[in-house]
Amino acid sequence: MNRYTDQSGSSTTYTYLWSKYRPAILKLMVDSDKGPQQYKFSSHEIKAINAGQKGSNAFALKVYKGKAVNDIRTSAIAKDLLLVLQDSRKAIELAETSTYEFTLDKHFVLHVTRTEMPEEVVEVVVM
Repeated sequence: MNRYTDQSGSSTTYTYLWSKYRPAILKLMVDSDKGPQQYKFSSHEIKAINAGQKGSNAFALKVYKGKAVNDIRTSAIAKDLLLVLQDSRKAIELAETSTYEFTLDKHFVLHVTRTEMPEEVVEVVVM
């Protein structure tokens, strides 16, 4: 069985892409302490993964302590990115004290922004 499977056991669609770019994504996370970072994907690379998909691949994912703090249930591409990040010790370590927002826009640019998690939000997320 593929190590990247969802809870129902079916394999995920975008994990290969995110796994391939995991080192670059981790570098963006590390460098985001200096300001927002971005990486431009080739549109054909993302479109080829799920050629039958209609609509946009754009998404926003906010991660804190290895978990999404926003609703990504309808975005397979965001859920698969979260799975790959959860499989990385470095990504988990970075997200222990800060929130990372990953946004893929309609031009296939991945934006990575780091913010400190305010104490009142930490309490809400943890509870």
